[in-house]
Amino acid sequence: MRGLMMDWPLTLTTILERARRLHRKREIVSRTPLGVHRYSYGDYVERVDRLRTALAGLGVGPGDRVATFAWNSYRHFEVYFAAPCMSAVIHTLNVRLFPDQLVYIANHAQDKVVLVDATLLPLFNKIRPQLTSIQHVIVLPDDGKPVDPANGLDYEELLARSAPASDYPAIDENAAAGMCYTSGTTGNPKGVVYSHRAIVLHTMVQVGADMMGMTAKDTLLAIVPLFHANAWGLPYAAVMSGAKMVWPGAFLQPADLAPLMETERVTLVGGVPTIIGALYQYLRENKSKHDISSLGRIFVGGSACPRSLMEGFRRDFGVWISHAWGMTETTPIGTVAAIKPHLENLPPEEEVGLRLKQGLPAPFVEIRIVDESGKRLPEDGKAFGELQVRGPWIVSGYYRDPRDAESFQDGWFRTGDVANIDPEGYLQLVDRTKDVVKSGGEWISSVDLENAIMMHPQVLEAAVIGVSHPKWQERPLACVVPKPGATLTPGDIIAAIKDRFATWWLPNDVVFIEAIPKTSVGKFDKKVLRDRFKDHQWPE
Repeated sequence: MRGLMMDWPLTLTTILERARRLHRKREIVSRTPLGVHRYSYGDYVERVDRLRTALAGLGVGPGDRVATFAWNSYRHFEVYFAAPCMSAVIHTLNVRLFPDQLVYIANHAQDKVVLVDATLLPLFNKIRPQLTSIQHVIVLPDDGKPVDPANGLDYEELLARSAPASDYPAIDENAAAGMCYTSGTTGNPKGVVYSHRAIVLHTMVQVGADMMGMTAKDTLLAIVPLFHANAWGLPYAAVMSGAKMVWPGAFLQPADLAPLMETERVTLVGGVPTIIGALYQYLRENKSKHDISSLGRIFVGGSACPRSLMEGFRRDFGVWISHAWGMTETTPIGTVAAIKPHLENLPPEEEVGLRLKQGLPAPFVEIRIVDESGKRLPEDGKAFGELQVRGPWIVSGYYRDPRDAESFQDGWFRTGDVANIDPEGYLQLVDRTKDVVKSGGEWISSVDLENAIMMHPQVLEAAVIGVSHPKWQERPLACVVPKPGATLTPGDIIAAIKDRFATWWLPNDVVFIEAIPKTSVGKFDKKVLRDRFKDHQWPE
């Protein structure tokens, strides 16, 4: 027996049409080098339609990759829907990657057109001669200056002379809508292709009450870049729900973000812990200057949220930070730390401990942990192993890449994360497989040690790495950045955490450094630290 239901394709055109019909008056606000730009969803959709015509006039067709090299802005956001809604593929280039990685990615993806912020042209022009497939460069004139024809086509002129497209092509819901590449910490970056169906299903779940709970009443400040893992799906969720959107552009310093939060009455923020942490410190020091009482939810991902940051936002501003976990390969939301009803009245210490976990899997997403032989481990909150995941928006293979075989096991995607799952189903990341410290046949979580060290009131940041040891294979080395003016010794750090861990977990040494190196997406770059301290001499 078959269900008598409409055969309705799940494509991004349906989300765009919803905004056109139901949310025309909601605002989209962007911070630009020239000030604050604002317009309505109605204006937005009309410009998306013009851009679809303009791109088609440049020869962009079904499946062609339309690349962007831009900050979070209304123009960049217009490309986000224009390309997939004309059956092309939006491919965001990470402006923070090294030039050789950018060249590899653009050429590997075979990008046909690239749209570049005018302020990023000096950076883009350094790699431009090495790009083999680009046929057109379109300049987004974010600096207010006329576009030099030698640099490319003027985005605004293209839109002005293009009539709005009046209909959509027939699009298979399984066709590609977007592409992102991993940040490539080992080897070349890997390409992940997202289908229309995957993005639509992800968006439907993401706006759910037990996920991000986004509605038309929300005002979203998306700090996470549009070029980082689909900006966590926030652009699609906002358009479907009709939330007001606030794009910060390249202005990611706390002194720029705080006024936007106040004037636009932001209710929801998404960003990595490093930026959210800097924002918290600024707001705390300037509490009388900025009214952020509208803020209701902060979602962090990309790396673990320090306990001190979560407790600080709750204590000083009455806002809980919610953990979300995902990857480029998971479109990206895999879990969100929602609190079950029977766990809402836990003692404060237990509640924070629960919120610090990465949370419960999203509907339709399945997770498991396995040991090194691939055997499934118990979900008792104690055993930890490699995290594997599967679901309707989880990657099933990389784009033109031979590394698929090592990335999947029996239909499950191997995340490279080390985790445990408790009896309630809450996921807690313990480490990355490449970052866990392997000492005497046992594993030590560098993340647990880092979080404990960063609770010290005089510590700004801390990263723990495994360094070769003649007896134990590896031992943990703590790399600590003190707060300005702090006077710390290695003994102070060990004394602060020694009651939290077994003795054999404690770092064998502590070094003080000026800053923790970061990756292009704001994570601690431990490979740089491992190289720096590979010959570290352990104290006697």
